[in-house]
Amino acid sequence: MGGVRVHVERKDIKNLHLGVYPPNGRVRVAAPLVISNEAVRLAVIDKLGWIKRQKAKFAEQPRQSRREMVSGESHYFLGRRYRLRVHEQDGSPRVAIRGLASLDLFVRPSSSIEQREAVLSRWYREQLKALIPPLLEKWQKALGVRVEAWGVKKMKTKWGGCTPATRRIWMNLELAKTPVRCLEYIVAHELAHLLERHHNERFTGYLDKHLPEWKQIRTMLNEAPLGYQAWE
Repeated sequence: MGGVRVHVERKDIKNLHLGVYPPNGRVRVAAPLVISNEAVRLAVIDKLGWIKRQKAKFAEQPRQSRREMVSGESHYFLGRRYRLRVHEQDGSPRVAIRGLASLDLFVRPSSSIEQREAVLSRWYREQLKALIPPLLEKWQKALGVRVEAWGVKKMKTKWGGCTPATRRIWMNLELAKTPVRCLEYIVAHELAHLLERHHNERFTGYLDKHLPEWKQIRTMLNEAPLGYQAWE
């Protein structure tokens, strides 16, 4: 419509929900089964100006180029930008933060880009797995829910995931690059899905009650520089 591709999903819900999502401004409409196609079309047309503004924001969002894993590159950790320093030496590969602005990567001589990426990704995963448990404990208590399992993995189209049937949640590895507040928002968001599966008024009501600033945090998260591999 108006040059915008819209993905429509029919669901057993009461209200129509329209969203524009990163990284490229995908437009999705969740429409009740009882609403006609014409009503859906008119609802989208009514929001077309807003949709195009949101898509323009995503188009302007900074995106990292492919990292070459060499000294001098910028890399992010917990919302802060660090300058990479590569040290070639024998011994076990590792990562260390030096001061407020340097990220030291220790790798074996002649290591490939992929091997260096693997070392840094493993470090990101370790850091994220250390940060998540206290946040889970806090928000499980606040929302009155418990998860059976959780994990961290690379996800190309979303920051987190929840499977209510198995009570399992996932966190995107890229969250290690964002401020801790963003990670906390995703933890709370996914746990809220154990109370309400859909993104409806009941779901947002839980966030409004327990994390009133969630919309501002979501904006911060969606405006963060997008990693090259995460949103390929």
